[in-house]
Amino acid sequence: QVQLVESGGGLVQAGGSLRLSCAASGRTFSNYVMAWFRQAPGKGREFVARISRNIGITYYADSVKGRFTISRNNANNTVYLQMNSLKPEDTAVYYCAAAEVPGLYNHWGQGTQVTVSS
Repeated sequence: QVQLVESGGGLVQAGGSLRLSCAASGRTFSNYVMAWFRQAPGKGREFVARISRNIGITYYADSVKGRFTISRNNANNTVYLQMNSLKPEDTAVYYCAAAEVPGLYNHWGQGTQVTVSS
């Protein structure tokens, strides 16, 4: 079992930047593919980005490609999401997720709110 705690959300103007962090505890962090998802008001949860266990292969949703960067530090059990050029449509609760089996995200954090004003 792994526990996930997100931080770094907040209110930012359009065009601004935020950096989200997700601290993991419990089982070996490097065993997990890590990802970020988000859920906007009235919408379903959508995939944002993921990063592989050790060599850091990344994959992004088209809506954030070129603006967001996912990274991880296996030494301090943390995954990050650097968000640049933020848009009002990026407003959502952002969730960190972990998967031992690629694609099967069965560990989730509590979420952190990101609000982008126009």
